[in-house]
Amino acid sequence: MSPAEHGAGGNPLGQARRLVVKIGSALLVDAESGEIRRDWLGGLAEDIAALRGAGCEILVVSSGAVALGRRRLGLSRKHLRLEEKQAAAAAGQIDLAGAYVEALARHGIGAALILITLDDTEARQRHVNARNTLETLLRLGSVPVINENDTVAADETRFGDNDRLAARVAAMTRADTLVLLSDIDGLYARDPRLDPDAPFRAEVARVTPEIEAMAGKALAGHSTGGMATKLAAARIATEAGCRMAIADGRQRRPLDALVRGARCTWFAAQGDARSAFKRWLGAALKIEGALTVDAGALAALATGRSLLPAGVIRVEGAFHRGDAVAIQGPDGKEFARGLAAYGADEARRIMGRNSRDIETLLGYRGREEMVHRDDMALTQTALTQTGLNRTSLTEEDTP
Repeated sequence: MSPAEHGAGGNPLGQARRLVVKIGSALLVDAESGEIRRDWLGGLAEDIAALRGAGCEILVVSSGAVALGRRRLGLSRKHLRLEEKQAAAAAGQIDLAGAYVEALARHGIGAALILITLDDTEARQRHVNARNTLETLLRLGSVPVINENDTVAADETRFGDNDRLAARVAAMTRADTLVLLSDIDGLYARDPRLDPDAPFRAEVARVTPEIEAMAGKALAGHSTGGMATKLAAARIATEAGCRMAIADGRQRRPLDALVRGARCTWFAAQGDARSAFKRWLGAALKIEGALTVDAGALAALATGRSLLPAGVIRVEGAFHRGDAVAIQGPDGKEFARGLAAYGADEARRIMGRNSRDIETLLGYRGREEMVHRDDMALTQTALTQTGLNRTSLTEEDTP
């Protein structure tokens, strides 16, 4: 990891513009009483307020609902049946959400609870819906507090730990930084509980099989994730262009401690989040339909603009909102591809029309764009057709 990536003070957290923070149950919930550690949560809220004041958007992935619900429902057995765990999650989410609302409100910050499952990050339309909701909350100044929807997720559709959920959220929202706060300060070559002299890894350039072999078993407490799930999260996040840290969150101001250089392990991003998304969009998706645009729209797309309904002259296929579509010029050659903001039937009704007419035509107010620039990647053919090269467009506009 280069000195430039570390930023001022030698720590990447100071450069974060969109940060996902994962909170483990063992940090948030007292193991003896089953109550929320409100002083600790208050310190975290101070950190969130400070980072937001410096221009960083924050999303929180928080464990703790099941641990809180156990106490509320009087479930004292160590191993719960599935239905008991789901009931505990339902009861505990109330306390969890209330605690975040209260802690953040002291700093004039709103919070919103989002419950998602593995399917929500993989099914295209639900992925887009979840991402749009999160983007809207951030734009409106709220802090999304995200947890797995344990009450409805079956075993085969569960993340099973919030480390990987946090990584999926980071990838979904194109965050540049992910911090896993836990009760260990980073990655060791061997389990430090068994070998106190195990070498510490302050930086990891890439998650390799050798790095994954360093994982140990889960630590004691309420947490379900151990080092293995953290390294799985690191692979997901870094391959999506998001750097990640594993850090000890037990101090009252854990993020402030990281900004000031507390010991942790940083995993380097493999490229930046936006270019990683563009590469994925440009090459990996199955195309479900096509939008043909006029010459004016084609010129606008070449400069990095969004595709508006007014520029669309033909709609092909039976795609749904959030599906990948080809965007082609009047000659029928693919110029770009992107995620459609409207299904094919709706796209046909609004094509060629001004965005201000969408509500009248569809009966509801949707997005102004047919395909937003953030959900679009120009193809290499487009660069050749227009005589552009990579220096003509910003990196975020090309796959």
